[in-house]
Amino acid sequence: QVQLVESGGGLVQAGGSLRLSCAASGRISVINAMGWYRQVPGKQRELVARITGNGRSNYVDSVKGRFTISGDNAKGTVYLQMNSLKPEDTAVYYCNLVYITLGINFDSWGQGTQVTVSS
Repeated sequence: QVQLVESGGGLVQAGGSLRLSCAASGRISVINAMGWYRQVPGKQRELVARITGNGRSNYVDSVKGRFTISGDNAKGTVYLQMNSLKPEDTAVYYCNLVYITLGINFDSWGQGTQVTVSS
């Protein structure tokens, strides 16, 4: 599978900002979607934001107006700008890439980066 390397997590005070980055390496023919998910202990991983191949983006309601996803399908990069962070945003964030290579569908994940927001 394509390797995804993400970075940008850290500790920030409530109201602060962070920018997560994810870069893909490997053979990709078509990217269907790029996105960010997050997970906290005891809860299921949830979609935070995603961009589809046609450039459309969507967000979980709790981050609308605060987070912005952007990316470049040609480069295999995706970013998540997080503003006005809240303690409830604390989680491990994972980038995700849904793509096609050699006619086969793949779903790759980054290693995860911790985001901690203090009150």
